Amino acid sequence: MVNIIVDAMGGDKAPGEVIQGCIDAVREYDISLTLVGEEDVIRDELKRRNAPEGRFTVVHASEVIHADDAPVAAIRGKKDSSMVKGFELLKQNPGAVFVSAGNTGALMAGALLIVGRIKGIDRPALAPMIPTLKRGTLLIDAGANAECKPKNLVQFAVMGSIYMERVMGYKNPTVGLVNIGQEESKGNELTKEAYKLLKAEKSINFIGNVEPRDMLEGVADVLVCDGFVGNVILKLTEGVALGIFQMLKEELTKNAVTKMGAMLLKPAFKRLKSRMDYAEHGGAPLLGVKGGVIKAHGSSDARAIKNAIRQAMLFIQNNVLETITDYVRSSEEV
Repeated sequence: MVNIIVDAMGGDKAPGEVIQGCIDAVREYDISLTLVGEEDVIRDELKRRNAPEGRFTVVHASEVIHADDAPVAAIRGKKDSSMVKGFELLKQNPGAVFVSAGNTGALMAGALLIVGRIKGIDRPALAPMIPTLKRGTLLIDAGANAECKPKNLVQFAVMGSIYMERVMGYKNPTVGLVNIGQEESKGNELTKEAYKLLKAEKSINFIGNVEPRDMLEGVADVLVCDGFVGNVILKLTEGVALGIFQMLKEELTKNAVTKMGAMLLKPAFKRLKSRMDYAEHGGAPLLGVKGGVIKAHGSSDARAIKNAIRQAMLFIQNNVLETITDYVRSSEEV
């Protein structure tokens, strides 16, 4: 049976939207879930929303880690929180996946302190999907590691390739290194050395450097960088998208003529917004820990939570954790 653990109290819209997403998931995917959080609250929500009986296991947790809590202090101090309890369940069952829309820093700290890294993986990495003109690209790392070594970027590339092939269905995914120029000689010491290692890595389809201006064209299926650069890219693209939509709204509502044009274009704008919507993918995997972890967006609604659970199912069904572990083991034997 698929073993998926959900932090019912994590996120801006918890527990209501989180639990509704869980209900939608069990109905659509015919699975059972473990919900962690305040038991009375969870059971009241399940009853109020007419949840299918016998499909949920509830594990009580009396505390909640909030968005403004200091990550490490929260993990160490709130031992009875839904996030800590969820990680403890994951540690007991490494074949499971833990889904949370809670505090990102606490999630990464908890994964390292409680679950631990896969032996041989130096740094776990956060890997969200970013929309492109083609089919979407995985950005890794997007904030877990502000400083990296060239070897770390190679491991990110391998883990990202495995995830894209096994979970997202990309056959032989292409890998690009984020850099300030396409030439092999461009960049700082980190990217120049990482380029050499990536080029020599036989398990990935490395296509070379990718400039930031080309990222949204979808020139690579996996984009590799350190967490500082990745987090800047992620926040900048989110900000640009929001800014463009706001400017369009202002221009198209200036007068009666533009408002009429906006009405005609409304279906196209809805499709564009859907392509840019994080809820379509559900969440970002934290790759490199001894268990599956999916970080859903802090403002996730029921649809985003349902899709994050779908990601968790695919993670388990396609043996992502085992494949990454096997890669590390084989590379150490060489």
